[in-house]
Amino acid sequence: MDQQVYSVSQINGLIKNVIDDVPQLNGVYIRGELSNYKIYPSGHHYFTLKDAESSLRCVMFKSSAVKLRFRPEHGMKVIAFGRISVFPRDGAYQLYCGVLTPDGVGDLHVAFEQLKEKLYQEGLFDESHKKPLPLYPRRIAIVTSSAGAAVHDMIRILRRRYPIAKVLLLPVRVQGVEAPAEIVGAIRYANRWKLADVLITGRGGGSLEDLWAFNDERVARAIYVSEIPVISAVGHEPDVTIADFVADRRASTPSNAAEIAVPDMTELLRYLQGAEGRLIQGTLNLLDRQDKRLTELGKKRVLSDPMAFLQDRRLQLDYVQQKLAAAARDQIESDVRRFTRLTAALDALSPLKVLGRGYAMAQGSDGAILRDSAQVAPGDTIRVQLARGSLHCTVDSAE
Repeated sequence: MDQQVYSVSQINGLIKNVIDDVPQLNGVYIRGELSNYKIYPSGHHYFTLKDAESSLRCVMFKSSAVKLRFRPEHGMKVIAFGRISVFPRDGAYQLYCGVLTPDGVGDLHVAFEQLKEKLYQEGLFDESHKKPLPLYPRRIAIVTSSAGAAVHDMIRILRRRYPIAKVLLLPVRVQGVEAPAEIVGAIRYANRWKLADVLITGRGGGSLEDLWAFNDERVARAIYVSEIPVISAVGHEPDVTIADFVADRRASTPSNAAEIAVPDMTELLRYLQGAEGRLIQGTLNLLDRQDKRLTELGKKRVLSDPMAFLQDRRLQLDYVQQKLAAAARDQIESDVRRFTRLTAALDALSPLKVLGRGYAMAQGSDGAILRDSAQVAPGDTIRVQLARGSLHCTVDSAE
C-alpha cells in the first residue's frame, strides 16, 4: 500500500487549513497574563499570553496596535480577541490579536492611570511650575467648541462679572480623533500671538470617552509649556482629566472657570466705593488734626514773639560764658597753687639750700662726691664746694 509523502510546508498548510475552518477559532476571547511583550520597528506587537499552566504565542499587527489606548506591560491581566491560526513557516499556531483590553477595568481607565503616572514622574504636575492667574485680566481666550452650551455659559458669566474684559473664542473640536490636535494648535496659537492674559480650555460633561481629548498627552504638554496661565474646565465636578492636573488652575465646571478667571465687577465697585469713603473720611480727619496742630502752633511764643527765641539764646550764651570764665579762673588759680607747692618742694631739695646753711660738698680729683675718708689719701687734691665759691685743698691726713 503506497503512502503519500508530504513536505513540511504541505503539512503546515494542511494544519492551517484545518484550524482556519474551525468557526470557534476565528473569533475567540482569551483571558491571560502578558509576558515577553515586544514592539518591533515594523510596528507589530509580539507577546505571549499565559496562565498558571499554559502559554500561547500572539501577534498584533500595526493596523490593530495603533488603536490601543493604553500601554501593555509585562504581567498585566488582559482579554485578547482574535483568531487562532498557524504560521506556516514555523509550523506553530498563534493568536492573531485584533483587540486587546485590560481585564477587569476599561482600557481608557488604564491609559489614564498610565499617562497620569508618567507625567507625574516627569514633574508636569508640580505646584512650583504653576503660574498665578492675573487679578484683572484684560483679555480672556476660550479654547472649546463653539456649538456647546459650555461656551455660552462662560461668555454669559464673563460679561456679567467683568464686562470690561475682551473675550476671544478659539473654536475647536473637543471630541473625536481630531480634537487633541486642534486643542493643541489653539493653545500654541494663543501663546504665539499673545492673544490673552488668561486661557480657559474645556468642555461640558460626558463619559470618559467623550472627555478623552483632555486626557491626551499632546494636550497636557501644550498646557504645561503655555506661557499664558491656563484654567482647565472639563466636565462636571466629579470629572477629572489629565489637563486638570497640568493646568495652572482647575475649575470644577466651565461656569466655575469663568468665575475664577475674572473678579466680580459688582464686588469691585462696592470695594472701590468703600475705599473712596474711607479715603475721604481719612483725609478729613487728617485735615482736622492738622488744623488743630496749626492752631496750637500759632499760640507758641516763638511765633507770637519771634525775637524771644534769640533773647533766650543770648541769656543762655551769657550764662555759659560766665561759667566758662569762672571755670578758667578756677583752673588758673589751681595751677598757680600747684606750681608754688612744687617750686617750694624743689627748693627744699636743692643742694644749694644745704650749702647755704654752712655745709660744704667735697669732690675728688675725678669729680666724684666724697662720702668716705677712705676715698682719699694724704697728698690728694680735692675740691670743696661752699655756698659761695669753692676751695682747692690738699689732704694732709684722713681720720
